[in-house]
Amino acid sequence: MGVQGFQEYIEKHCPTAVVPVELQKLARGSLVGGGRQRPPQSPLRLLVDAENCLHRLYGGFYTDWVSGGQWNHMLGYLAALAKACFNGNIELLVCFNGAMEKGRLHEWVKRQVNERQTAQQIVSHIQNKGTPPPKVWFLPPVCMVHCIRLALLRFHIGVVQSIEDHHLEVISLCRENGFHGLVAYDSDYALCNIPYYFSAHALKLSRNGKSLTTSQYLMHEVAKQLDLNPNRFVIFASLLGNHILPDEDLAAFHWSLLGPEHPLASLKVRAHQLVLPPCDVVIKAVADYVRNMTDFSDLEAIANDIFRHSQSRTDDKVVRFKKAVEYYSAASKSQHFSPYQGKFTHLTFSLQPTVENHFKSVKRRYLNFANENPDSPLLPSQANPTVTSPVAQGLEVIGHLNAQIPSLLSMPTRNHMDITTPPLPMVAPEVLRVAQHRHKKGLMYPYIYHILTKGEIKLSVTIEDEANQELPSAVQLFRPIRQHVYGVLFSLAEAKKKAERLAMRRNRLPEYPPVAVKEWAAYKGKSPHTPELVEALPFREWTCPNLKKLWLGKAVEDKNGRMRAFLACMRSDAPAMLNPACVPTHLLVLCCVLRFMLQWPGVRVLRGKELDAFLAQALSPKLYEPEQLQELKIDNLDPRGVQLAALFMSGVDMALLANDVCGQPIPWEHCCPWMYFDGKLLQSKLIRAIREKAPLIDLCDGQVDQVNKVKKMRQSILEGLNFSPPPPPHPHFYFTTSVCVCVPTVGSWSAGLPSMSTQGGKLEIAGTVVGQWAGIRRGRGRGGFPIQVRSYNRFCSDSYVDDVKNICWSLVCNEEQPDAAGLWCVMRSNQTLLVCGV
Repeated sequence: MGVQGFQEYIEKHCPTAVVPVELQKLARGSLVGGGRQRPPQSPLRLLVDAENCLHRLYGGFYTDWVSGGQWNHMLGYLAALAKACFNGNIELLVCFNGAMEKGRLHEWVKRQVNERQTAQQIVSHIQNKGTPPPKVWFLPPVCMVHCIRLALLRFHIGVVQSIEDHHLEVISLCRENGFHGLVAYDSDYALCNIPYYFSAHALKLSRNGKSLTTSQYLMHEVAKQLDLNPNRFVIFASLLGNHILPDEDLAAFHWSLLGPEHPLASLKVRAHQLVLPPCDVVIKAVADYVRNMTDFSDLEAIANDIFRHSQSRTDDKVVRFKKAVEYYSAASKSQHFSPYQGKFTHLTFSLQPTVENHFKSVKRRYLNFANENPDSPLLPSQANPTVTSPVAQGLEVIGHLNAQIPSLLSMPTRNHMDITTPPLPMVAPEVLRVAQHRHKKGLMYPYIYHILTKGEIKLSVTIEDEANQELPSAVQLFRPIRQHVYGVLFSLAEAKKKAERLAMRRNRLPEYPPVAVKEWAAYKGKSPHTPELVEALPFREWTCPNLKKLWLGKAVEDKNGRMRAFLACMRSDAPAMLNPACVPTHLLVLCCVLRFMLQWPGVRVLRGKELDAFLAQALSPKLYEPEQLQELKIDNLDPRGVQLAALFMSGVDMALLANDVCGQPIPWEHCCPWMYFDGKLLQSKLIRAIREKAPLIDLCDGQVDQVNKVKKMRQSILEGLNFSPPPPPHPHFYFTTSVCVCVPTVGSWSAGLPSMSTQGGKLEIAGTVVGQWAGIRRGRGRGGFPIQVRSYNRFCSDSYVDDVKNICWSLVCNEEQPDAAGLWCVMRSNQTLLVCGV
């Protein structure tokens, strides 16, 4: 995309605009570019866009990311970063992208397509060479964003999440809250006149943890190189190609700027304008065009000129061009510097004195979790924003920013096809307020707020072999968790009870309005261009409390309800799971995820040795020794082990989501993956267990007490599970709901079904007789009716009673009634047909 290539253009073609800096030195003096001197005791306050900085916050591109993530190594890096910032008088606020951003959905789809191809390259590389892939194929380990967020909260670094438009909210947060600079890597920030703009990709912490360096972009030097006044950057960004007006729609305009004499003009003719000019060529040409404009305020005239070569959708392109100008105008509303003078105007900062030392936990050894008081860490649900950082006092700008952000939801989507969902149930206002507050403060999974308000969720690509049929995709494997999470969020159990009471008063059968959530994902056989409608499900075993009670209830029964709801979401509602002697509290998430993976119908996702390897690595003392793990050598990586690690971390991702949805029954410090998982350690255990056939005592490094703990956890995980081949799962998608009525033969055995008596019978549903029929005569020369299979596709039935009557009619008269609906399994029991909804 044109505007996104501008960042690389600066680094390649404007070397004088990229200046290496040491942030500790900047904290002691003035900023590069002639900024005002800060008071000596005030910290250097920097806003970090986490979306551009994830790989740096993770610790860099070291090779072991492919094994599933080395979370204690990441924790150690962030501890050192927090200590360096504190000692250097630097205050950070990290902003995570928590916005759905439907206007940028086509960008997300493109990224998923590219990352899906990268995932296949990674799998192929491991299969062929058995070595970690090169760093250019870096795919963030599953759940990395949330692990970083939890680690930052642990070290008391300020955290927030955007809610509607990430870029505009970051820019507004930076300008309106007195930050001295922005650490990011995105062309939108470069083109929006951010006064002090630092590179997130160049952010590095020295090995001794004393020097934090990066690069600063001097945008006044960029403006000199382009010979373009920054007050025209708005038009410049709009004409480069962006998320509102993509460069595909500007291809004819870009080619026209080059002219027929340009060396690249022949490409346009040969490719019939399907090939876009190189990004650096487009940037120079558009800069020349914008510089020579006589009146850049007449948008109608500019639009008519740039789209004079357009052959289709000209009016739509003109509208989107104006919206792009409006968007970048809102982002660039305040200009803080004069680019040609090289001097920044004086800013009025609302600086606050340094608060108390937030890094007491850093002084302790950051990995010694077992000896810490479990009540001492600040729980997200109880966090006080004013304690976390003085920056938090100015964060309410995100709440009222929505009125200033141009609406992107009305814009036509491109490169993907949206679908319509049924209306979402009403959510209590106090629940929405809590969800919004926790979302903004980074104390809750970003999925939750968007499920409640928009009914949508985006799931990123994971490392999986699409040609491997032994392992399911993570999206499909953990979809039942999300279905029950949706049911908890929309309080389906309570809605079901209300519908039944209403139906009883009106003397009719209950009607349950369907609830579905849109899931955007890419996995085996599924492209990211179209979402799937996934049905929300209540629990069958018990009635879950409503969401307000789960989140805000203070009684003991509310606390117990939270834990039971979480265990029910994870299919782990077994007594042993809550026995600390069998399953330690900090290993509960691990055991729940492994138990859930074992319940996948059909193919065994986890084998016995693999289960032991997961448990042994969680109990190994090496888990808390990242230095030793860095020295650990793994010969010939196992592709299945890499995929199992990705599946497991996907399960952890869903478990943390379920924990937040159910009111955080498990304290967040016990949910963190660094308490129970290291990808590299797991791979070493898997190799020993599978290839070397090592016994359990060897997996536990000869420690008998670890062997006993592994056996107890294994027994708790396997409690009550039946591994006989179950029937395939019924897909709970609205648009694929199907009906299958199987009618057994009369007086014969067919397809494994017993014969049916000709003396008549009755039809029972849930113990209630809803239909009867008399005996039937045998046909001459026939043993009875052949087996009949009825299949229908229907959204939902108009009348439950009519469905039952139609099924009875099909059973008795062997005639098709097209009104039947629902999925039915019909079996014979003592001359009674039991009809069970599956």
